[in-house]
Order: sequence, then C-alpha cells, then structure tokens
Amino acid sequence: MELKCDEIHRLEPGCRRLDRAFARFMLQFVDSDVPKETMQAILLRLSAAQAEGHSCIQLNTEEKILIERSGLVDGKKPKALILEQNRLYMQRYWAYEQRLAAQLAELVRVPPGDVPEDVILERYFPALIDEVDWQKIAAENALKHRLTIISGGPGTGKTTTVVKILALLLEQCADLTIALAAPTGKAAMRLQESVVGSKPFLPCTDAIKQSIPEQVTTLHHLLGSRPPTPYFWHDADNPLPYDVVVVDEVSMVDLALMSKLVDALKPGAKLILLGDKEQLSSVEAGSVLADLTEALPEHTQELLKSHRFQGDIKTLAEAIKCQQAREAWGALQNLDSVGLLQQDVDDFVQEKYTAYWRLVKRGGDVGEILQAFNRFQVLCANRYGPLSVQDMNYRIEKTWHREGAIDLRRQWYAGRPVMVVENNARMQLFNGDIGLCLPDDEGQLMIFFVRADGRLHRVLPGRMPQCQTCYAMTIHKSQGSEFAEVLMVLPDEMNPVLSKELLYTAVTRAKQAAYVLATEDVFEAAVKRKMQRVGGLSWKIRQHLGLKSAMS
Repeated sequence: MELKCDEIHRLEPGCRRLDRAFARFMLQFVDSDVPKETMQAILLRLSAAQAEGHSCIQLNTEEKILIERSGLVDGKKPKALILEQNRLYMQRYWAYEQRLAAQLAELVRVPPGDVPEDVILERYFPALIDEVDWQKIAAENALKHRLTIISGGPGTGKTTTVVKILALLLEQCADLTIALAAPTGKAAMRLQESVVGSKPFLPCTDAIKQSIPEQVTTLHHLLGSRPPTPYFWHDADNPLPYDVVVVDEVSMVDLALMSKLVDALKPGAKLILLGDKEQLSSVEAGSVLADLTEALPEHTQELLKSHRFQGDIKTLAEAIKCQQAREAWGALQNLDSVGLLQQDVDDFVQEKYTAYWRLVKRGGDVGEILQAFNRFQVLCANRYGPLSVQDMNYRIEKTWHREGAIDLRRQWYAGRPVMVVENNARMQLFNGDIGLCLPDDEGQLMIFFVRADGRLHRVLPGRMPQCQTCYAMTIHKSQGSEFAEVLMVLPDEMNPVLSKELLYTAVTRAKQAAYVLATEDVFEAAVKRKMQRVGGLSWKIRQHLGLKSAMS
C-alpha cells in the first residue's frame, strides 16, 4: 500500500512538508510485507526529531523488529538509515557521532603530560584558605590533557582561567600557536573583550602576555567556510596550523560543526572547550557539551564559584537550574532586580528603547548607539504565534510608527536592528550577527556590525544577506550575548520549546535586571521540564574507550 501525501498529513497533522516528503521517499524502499502505516509513522517521527535537535529516535521492541524487517537497514540497499542498539538514525547524523566519538577517544587516550611545579602554579593561582580552587584544578587538567572541558555558569571565571592556562602553556613552550574561537560573532566579541581585560593581570612576562592572541574568530571563519557547500577548507587532509585551539560557548556548537572542528585539528594539538552545560543545546542536532561532560568526567572541570554573578539574578537562575518552580516564581515576586512585568508590555518596551531612539534621532556616534541598543533586549520563547518574536517585533515597530519615529512604508529606516539568519562567508557575516541600520557621514543608510576586534563593519542594505528585524529575538539566538536588562516573554500556553534550560539561558543573559512576562502555570511548568535530547554520542565515546555505560 502506497500512502499519498494527504494520507500522511491526515495521520500526522503536525509534521512538516519536508517530513512527509522524506517518509514518502523512504517508503519506496520498504519491503512489501512490512505495514506501511506503522513504517511511515516511524519515518515521520525520525525526520521531525532531527528538526527538533535530536540526533536519532529511540525505538521500542516492536518498532525495532519492524525496522529490521523493512530492508532499510540490512545493508542490501543504500543505507540512508542506521539502526544502532535501539536508536534509529539518518545515516549522516550517525556518521557525525561515530567520527566525533572516535576522534575524541583518540584525544583522551594520549598519556597525561607534565604539569609545572607547584610554585609556578601558585603564582597564577594563589592558595585559598579553606576553599577548593576549581580554576586551578581546571588548569592542571588542561596542562595534562589534550582535551579539556571547562564548564561553569556566568561569572565563574572560565575566560580568566583559560587565559592563565595559555600563559602557563607558553611558559612551557614559547613558540606555541594558539587560536581562539566561538560559534557566533557576538560570542567571539565577548571572548575577545574578556581576554584583553584579563591579560594585564597575569603574573608573567610581557613577552608571554604579547604571545597570547587577542583576536577571536567565529568557528566558520576559523575552519574556512566554502559556500554554498557544507564543507570547510580545513579538514583532516588540510588541518589547522594551531597547537592549541580554544572554543567558547560550546553549548551552542552542534554535532556536525564539532565533528568538523575536531577533524581539522593537527596531530598533537590541544583542544580546550568552554561553556555552560546548563544552557540550551545548539539549534541544530546534538547536545555536544552535555554529552562530553557526561562521557568524559575525568576531562571535565566545573567551576562552581561565581566571582561577579551575584544577587537577585543569580538567585533566580539557581532556582530555575535546580527546577525549584515555587522558589523561582517567588523570586519574581519578592526580589528587586528580577520581577514579573506589571505594566503593559508595549509601553514597557517603548520606555526601555527611548534612550536608544533619542541617540538615533540625534545622530550620535555609531559605537555609542550600538552600546545603547545592547542595554536592553526582548527575548521570546517562540518565533511565531502570540507573544513570539514575530509578534513582538511587529508590535514594537507599529508603536514607533504611530509615534512618528519610523516609516514602515520603507524596508530600511534609521535605527532598524537586524539579525543575519544565514551564513555568508564572503561578506564575513554569519547566522546570529546583529547590526544596526544607521546613516553614515554622507547620510547614506548602512548596516553597521561590530567585529570581534571592536572594528565597525558596514554593509549596504542592498547587499545584506537574509536578515530579520530584531528588537525581539528568540532565547536560542541570544546565547553568547549579554545585555544590561532583558525581558523574557513566554507564551500563554505550554509548548515543547519551553524548558528550564530555556529560562535559565534567558535569565543569565542579563547583567543588571531581568523581567518576565508569563503566567504562573506556564512559568512553573517550564521550570519543571528538563530538555533531553536523544543521541548516542556519550555512549559511543565510552564504547571507543572500552568503558561500561548505562545507556543501551
């Protein structure tokens, strides 16, 4: 029996056209004695799961038997699907997991190297009284191993620690080559600012300080994008030239990109990964940071003490992280720097952007205007629907149009903030980069972006890659960014996007104040829900290392 498109849609009304097309295509190769309706349900679920960030789906016993009978995974036909244990993959994502697991296992098998004498370590990490120095332990691990994962929340000193690690490595070998990278331009800029700010306080010679690079690049730029293909210039056959590669905000790095990064390391190179395992996983498939911390605890160090992230925001973030729903809701009602939004949301947002628009109209310095815009950001859980990114951006623009600040009859107007939503390596603009449309010295409207090194990059509106207005952005897109104040907007009803990781990520974007627009039921339900991505990377790593795993 062949299922037509409308029949598949009737059986799975929530699936995408792409899911239906994938299921319809794969059903052509299914053996005739296998129930087609059950098979198409599995195939639809697999395609939809990949779009939601899962590397695979888990099958029950009956489904596993059916897949084995289908002929899709028996090796006699093109292997578009892979069955491993009770996990069903599209071949590409299984291959990424398999290759990355093998690569990482090779890195961690290398015998530990030498650690400097205690007197040298204590110069960088003075002894603490009655307190564990988690940063020192992380540094010792990084000096010993070729792979080190440093996880920690805001203000725990991940960047400070890694700068000290680089100085210690340079004391051991003065001619090391070092690369610093992050998934997005915004994250790269933040890492660069932290590195530049940390170097003057290092207890080492000026020569070593000067050898620590200050330039931070995006991962796509580091590897060398080759648009429009998914390939990079640097790979196993043309490795990166660096002895040490440091990557920040690793929770944002998806399975495919991490596999390609590790593949491009030159033999003997060290890889140091920084991130917050409590944050959201990448937009694309995989939960790499969480999987690595689970599979490689001996190569992972969590920094537990926050040095600057204190007060009300930390109290709320900790309650969310620990899934203490009542405590988190209570914090919104009783603390000063975090709270439920009490006034009309449109009036509140207009008030928060008033200083920004005053600068735009006055024609102030571009750098000053960019700083003003970054003081406040609306963060939404969803892209579409009521109280979504699309809805909030529309409402904000309509408000300013009524006030006469902008003319919505024109696509481009002075003050319009935009986010790039596709990678364009030729223009050095990448998904997630944020720019402001402002007049230049001649009055020509340009879109200004801040590079990681602080330089301004300008682009004519007509040359812009695909982008969207971003007074409001999704919480996912805000990762790697930091704002003085944020407004987190949640929908009126619970949906699959909402989780404690989503709320934690939104709250920890704020440095001074976090406001929340949400109902009690939705907020508490989100805090109680932990996002679990389905994948086999952790299991594969442990298999390659010959370790027992609880995963089946």
